[in-house]
Amino acid sequence: MSRTRILVTGGAGFIGSHYVRKLLGPESGGDVEVTVLDALTYAGCPANLDAVRDHEHFAFLHGDICDSRLVDKAVAEHDEIVHFAAESHVDRSILDSAAFVRTNVLGTQTLLDAALRHGTRTFVQVSTDEVYGSVETGAWTETEPLRPNSPYSASKAAGDLLALSYHRTHGLDVRVTRCSNNYGHHHFPEKLIPLFITNLLDGLTVPLYGDGLNVRDWLHIDDHVRGVDLVRTKGVPGEVYNIGGGTELSNKELTALLLEACGAGWEMVEYVEDRKGHDRRYSVDWSRIHDELGYVPRKEFASGLAETVAWYRDNRPWWEPLKKHVLAPAPAGRAGGRG
Repeated sequence: MSRTRILVTGGAGFIGSHYVRKLLGPESGGDVEVTVLDALTYAGCPANLDAVRDHEHFAFLHGDICDSRLVDKAVAEHDEIVHFAAESHVDRSILDSAAFVRTNVLGTQTLLDAALRHGTRTFVQVSTDEVYGSVETGAWTETEPLRPNSPYSASKAAGDLLALSYHRTHGLDVRVTRCSNNYGHHHFPEKLIPLFITNLLDGLTVPLYGDGLNVRDWLHIDDHVRGVDLVRTKGVPGEVYNIGGGTELSNKELTALLLEACGAGWEMVEYVEDRKGHDRRYSVDWSRIHDELGYVPRKEFASGLAETVAWYRDNRPWWEPLKKHVLAPAPAGRAGGRG
């Protein structure tokens, strides 16, 4: 049987590793070979790939997507690329944007050049709803102009536009996905949900930015990777697909759910100074991927959140060593002090 050879960049991270586990899992068709290319930065965790490490159709390549020689060799041996590799933590991008520009722009360009040289069949650029910026009402469609407001989202927007330019200029089969906020197991504990869960499990306070009324749409990792693979297998070259979860919550509402799930009260919340340039609300219209590719989020948020909390409760050996890498915002007052 002829198998599609897929190069997954950033495949040791939260989303990329879940995608790899699904591609090689028991429910897959067994028609793919997967190589993960990952630099194993602080957010790349080799243990995320333990479930597939001994799979006969899995390989791991330790390296940097900005390494043109390594990338060229890897791309030459594969049919398709699914590009997850990215610096993704907004707070870190505010402190120092250099790594974000290097990985998210120059790294993407290095991959695109290699894909063009070797005739890559499909290149999926995995991106974020943050490239659209904040929206007061309604939801962004894929045709909205990009208005990124952080160095992170600006670097992702640049990568998206660069990728799409390779389709329009060179005819490379590029497909872009833009997802809303992900959650689920194996999520690096610097992001809101795993940070709050792990802090609360340790009896520590949790930091809530500003007034806590910033709104995000939440997407379970299972639904996200299913959407990405629909775009890889059925999407249209040169097009963008939003992938949403259908659960919009303010950070304050989400905090209340996490406190309840972890058996804690509001005395465990520290209101902290708001992030610079903090977008008020993200919302994507995902009707296109629904109408054209049949995507519907399957994971109900309440059950997904409960499963996530249970996973962190049961998997301390995975996350405890990672907590040393988490940035901690400076507290600006106790809960209740700012409404």
